[in-house]
Amino acid sequence: MHRREFLQSAALGLAQLRVPAAWRTFEVTTRVEVLKPAGPTRVWVPAALAADTPYQRTLDNLFNAGEGRARIARSQADALAVVVADYRAGVTPQLVVTSRVATRTHAVDVSSPGPSTRLGAGRGSRVDAGELAHFLRPTKLLPTDGIVRLTAANITRGAKTDLQKARAIYDWVVEHTFRDAKVQGCGVGDIRFMLESKNLGGKCADLNALYVGLARAAGIPARDVYGIRVAKSDLGYSSLGASSPNVTRAQHCRAEVHLDGYGWVPVDPADVRKVALEEPPGNRPMTDAVVRTARERLFGAWEMNWMAFNFAHDVALPGSTGAAIPFLMYPQAETAAGRIDSLDPDRFRYEITAREI
Repeated sequence: MHRREFLQSAALGLAQLRVPAAWRTFEVTTRVEVLKPAGPTRVWVPAALAADTPYQRTLDNLFNAGEGRARIARSQADALAVVVADYRAGVTPQLVVTSRVATRTHAVDVSSPGPSTRLGAGRGSRVDAGELAHFLRPTKLLPTDGIVRLTAANITRGAKTDLQKARAIYDWVVEHTFRDAKVQGCGVGDIRFMLESKNLGGKCADLNALYVGLARAAGIPARDVYGIRVAKSDLGYSSLGASSPNVTRAQHCRAEVHLDGYGWVPVDPADVRKVALEEPPGNRPMTDAVVRTARERLFGAWEMNWMAFNFAHDVALPGSTGAAIPFLMYPQAETAAGRIDSLDPDRFRYEITAREI
């Protein structure tokens, strides 16, 4: 797509984001096989978000465990649904999980606040204090003290409202980080290490985690939303969509920040950096018109060619003998010999496909 055509498409996309979007339905299927089982084996696969949101409704989470036994475990606080399958020794662990979701492109007009969105604060309230407190807490890799709090305070100095603080943090992350193509998977999200080492490169689970941690340290509820891209971008971004029905490596973490009068506001500074690095012809400067358009759009809007899994951090896999994992966005497995690296294709094979229905 030529630059002029792209900007025309992006402008049309921005206009479309301001009106209610139509729902689209996707079916996402994950097929897992443990290639080198050792004794009893357990497999975990993230299923679609266990809550309805303005941008996603989960219609079904189905599974077939073959010779194993499977169930769905849920955590309401993080809208987490995970399929857990157990296999006895001598059985080849094979699991198929199919999620069906309806999604629609989501935008919040941050230029005009509505009624209070906090329970007990007035008409139109939607979110209670307990839910907001959950998304203010520190986690193992998202601390809110020390260098994280100091950085957040420096970024938001002079900002008078939560919206101004949220935007200041967004702009700081966009301007000070970079997408590092060498990082394995989607990254780890160890934000204290990022700030202390002054190495602000990474992928979506690093850069958006940095946004969430800084927002929480500034006293603003925020959350990572882990998911996967399921279709191409209709806004013209070749770098922000799935290139084929095989989406095995299309996992993507987004973020939301809760602002009173606006509710949960979608943000994605990591995708701004992805556009800068990968949108053809690549290595675009931050002053580039395509990058500037993405930067403006991704504070307040998501194109929903993507399916959400959960908001969870420090995930204790049900029945696991191993340590909690930072987040659940990839299938996981454990044998009698221990946890299998979910990114090791020699021991753990999975394929994820998506189609619109």
